[in-house]
Amino acid sequence: MDRHSQHKELIAPLQAAMYDFDADKVRAELHRICAPDVVFRLAFPFETTIGVDAYFDKVYAPLFHAVPDLERRDHIVMAGPTPEGNDWIGCGGFYTGRFAKPWLDIPPTGHLVHMRFHEFYRVVEGKIVEMQALWDIPEVMMQAGAWPMTPSLGREWHVPAPAGNDGIVPGPYDAAAGSATCQHIIDMLDHMKRHPSMGGPEVMEMARFWHPRMTWYGPSGIGTGRGIEGFRKWHQIPFLNGMPDRGQYVDEITYHFFGDRNYAAVTGWPDMFQTISHGGWLGIAPTGKKIEMRSLDFWRIENGLIRENWVLVDLLHMYHQIGVDVFARMREFNKVRAGFDPETGVAL
Repeated sequence: MDRHSQHKELIAPLQAAMYDFDADKVRAELHRICAPDVVFRLAFPFETTIGVDAYFDKVYAPLFHAVPDLERRDHIVMAGPTPEGNDWIGCGGFYTGRFAKPWLDIPPTGHLVHMRFHEFYRVVEGKIVEMQALWDIPEVMMQAGAWPMTPSLGREWHVPAPAGNDGIVPGPYDAAAGSATCQHIIDMLDHMKRHPSMGGPEVMEMARFWHPRMTWYGPSGIGTGRGIEGFRKWHQIPFLNGMPDRGQYVDEITYHFFGDRNYAAVTGWPDMFQTISHGGWLGIAPTGKKIEMRSLDFWRIENGLIRENWVLVDLLHMYHQIGVDVFARMREFNKVRAGFDPETGVAL
């Protein structure tokens, strides 16, 4: 068996333990597959943690306490090498279960909740040495009626699994196919960066790379756009209006692209630097501040064109960098809710 198929098999028992979430089994599986000094990089406010036990206690234990029937569902599992020679596994899906108790001071609903995840694992000699992961925490706030920031321009909904029903990519690993998919994405991004510094929207040649019925599944807070027009209206135009220096700091970041058949992924921590120099994005006033952004993406190619693109961006981290405490503002909304301190909004 090729090593990329072996890497998918490596994490399969962990995924099984998280499907019927058992805290002891999940902890044991993490110890089995991870190096002792494994580095976990997660979305704000969790940030970076070293070691399995510290990570489990800080991240999973509180979530499992809030969602006691916690369940993980993967709808994308792919693996492959990067041009730099690193081996990665990419997983996308959502956590779900009954939201029974507060989590991060987000008020529980008593109903089913879902939270998207993109989790990328770097493997060296059969052990996970690094994870880069984004959880869509704003999505949970929205379901609880507690999102305190501006409404999304795009469509907010339960983002679906791949339309091709082929996201759990089977082996054996096809190096030629994975490389071709990656190259299509890299060429597309190179063209995207031409705008606005090199001309109008036409310089991106989007129809050359994207399917006319493409769907861009953005993070909660931005939402989903359908077709090139929807992508541009609900995400790209506001994004570039607010930060027109996008793509000008590529020497400060390192992308990690890898492909597996008709899927490609990119990970990096961070993978963007740009400046909020103008208004127009998320209702944020121009701060003049250069920020780093974490974005973990999947693409699916169909008949030579991008049909679907799943994107998670650490918006909470972005707000933190410009001095906006989203959690503090959320707690203000919770002051009059039962089970929360009326002075602070913190869960009792």
